[in-house]
Amino acid sequence: MDELLGLLRIHVKRGVNLAIRDVSTSDPYVVVKMDKQKLKTSVIKKDINPEWNEDLTFSVTDPSCPLIMTVYDHDTFSMDDKMGDAEFDISPYIEAVKMEVDDLPNGTIITRMLPCRTNCLAEESCVVYENGKVLQNVVLRLRHVECGELEIQLEWISLPGSKS
Repeated sequence: MDELLGLLRIHVKRGVNLAIRDVSTSDPYVVVKMDKQKLKTSVIKKDINPEWNEDLTFSVTDPSCPLIMTVYDHDTFSMDDKMGDAEFDISPYIEAVKMEVDDLPNGTIITRMLPCRTNCLAEESCVVYENGKVLQNVVLRLRHVECGELEIQLEWISLPGSKS
């Protein structure tokens, strides 16, 4: 437990304009990996603009381990089709959390991340102090696919006795 920094809650909001992998639609779900941990959302049937609104919680021991999100199309009688992936570096978010900002006005932007060639951001992403929490809304452009974006939100959960 001494190496645990805290918990990272990933709120998988929705997919936008995901790739079609069945005749005219897809049955998407998201697999999120961080370090040796792997969690997945439920399958949304026949929807290329799915709304998951699901929380996946990971233990963070190494803030340099990226989040790797892969979207799949669920198939009943064959292997699931890959619908793209995205990688996201959580270390700038963890650095913002470590600042221990607890008396800022709601909506205060702590830091910003801009899209570039080395990240999968589709648009600027801000780490914000909101209602006593440090949150980051992220829109990721999926790689290795013709189209699609994934919207997530990061939230830090501190644990008593953890390194954070």
